[in-house]
Amino acid sequence: MTDNVWGYRETSGRLAGADLTGYKVEATDGSIGKVDKHSDEVGSAYLVVDTGPWIFGKEVLLPAGTVSRIDAEDRKIYVDRTKEQIKDAPEFDKEKHLGNADYHRQVGGYYDGPHRV
Repeated sequence: MTDNVWGYRETSGRLAGADLTGYKVEATDGSIGKVDKHSDEVGSAYLVVDTGPWIFGKEVLLPAGTVSRIDAEDRKIYVDRTKEQIKDAPEFDKEKHLGNADYHRQVGGYYDGPHRV
């Protein structure tokens, strides 16, 4: 896993400190939900996306490195993964995602591995 999967790309348009809560999240092939929470922590930046009816009652954790572009005007975040890739990612665990290095390696490895677009 490379460290940059947990950091925003310089080209994403991310403005430090901007609140992304409620932004719609778009995969390469359609909408996946809205940002429920996010973090800008260096080396551990992420989005938690509430998938709503797409994957009923489920949230997904997306490392910030999956963000290809942020459109602040339209309140949309574009990620460079398909809906299927996101659906097949390791299940989001509210208890483990903060401070659990093994869980971060598992999620980061998935998104930085052969599933990259």
